[in-house]
Amino acid sequence: HPFGIGGAFGGNRGLRPVPPEKGIFPLDHLRECDLEKKEYLSCLKTSGHKSEKCRQFSKKYLQCRMEKNLMAKQDLSELGFGNSSEMEASVGKEYSEK
Repeated sequence: HPFGIGGAFGGNRGLRPVPPEKGIFPLDHLRECDLEKKEYLSCLKTSGHKSEKCRQFSKKYLQCRMEKNLMAKQDLSELGFGNSSEMEASVGKEYSEK
């Protein structure tokens, strides 16, 4: 049997599950960031789910969550948000090298 004892779905019951790297974010029970979330979701709908076109909304949403202590405060550049001119420069570079 290629998967050993327990089969493919039995898994190794001795291993403890590893939590996600960022941890579990508390839910926004008070809907403190609802507006930002709705703006982001409606942007996704209108852009055909191209998240890069909605970056400013996802950034606002993450900033809101950090301000309300709904996620760990972190430098936005670590979350993939450099300043926008930096972003455009790196995108431009990629195209010119091809």
